[in-house]
Amino acid sequence: MVAYRRTVMPGARYFFTVTLADRASALLIERIADLRAVFRAARAQRPFHLDAVVVLPDHLHCVWTLPRGDADYALRWRDIKSRFSRRVPAYGQGNFGE
Repeated sequence: MVAYRRTVMPGARYFFTVTLADRASALLIERIADLRAVFRAARAQRPFHLDAVVVLPDHLHCVWTLPRGDADYALRWRDIKSRFSRRVPAYGQGNFGE
């Protein structure tokens, strides 16, 4: 496993690239309504400003600004990923993840 060095600054702006486990999948654009709903729910529970997002078939890029005093982007991503995973059928049924 790669040992990432990550800057953690409360209230900062962050750039993220997140990929599907199955890079041949087009799940993100096929289930774009689910992805939008998941982001809305996650932002309602743990606010952050979504400055920009680009959604491609197998990955997405985002720029977020976190609230002052808050640097927990990992918790937000865990929430988004788990919510999205629960909305799609299991791997082996035409989708992603292991």
